[in-house]
Amino acid sequence: MTREEFEELVAEALDRIPPELTRLMDNVAVFVEDEPAADDPELLGLYEGTPLTDRGEWYAGVLPDRITVYRGPTLRMSETREDVVQETEVTVVHEIAHHFGIDDERLHALGYG
Repeated sequence: MTREEFEELVAEALDRIPPELTRLMDNVAVFVEDEPAADDPELLGLYEGTPLTDRGEWYAGVLPDRITVYRGPTLRMSETREDVVQETEVTVVHEIAHHFGIDDERLHALGYG
């Protein structure tokens, strides 16, 4: 799958997020990268920033939070295009949930592990 096709899958996964939630997202950007850092080669996605639940009066003039979805590990773990679509959607939801302050333990319990 080309990078452009994968980027489109990420965009489609973002489009499936309910508008009630996307309206609440604030100061966050989503990126696609080919590979994660060498020390975590199987990482599918990464949220970097300050979750909405941790922001206070001090939160102003900061760079956007960053959600990165990694193409390489997703393709390597997927056998079919449908697997890639499903895993991409789970990864996007997982990282957006971190933006909302939901931790990994809760995400795993909800099936977004």
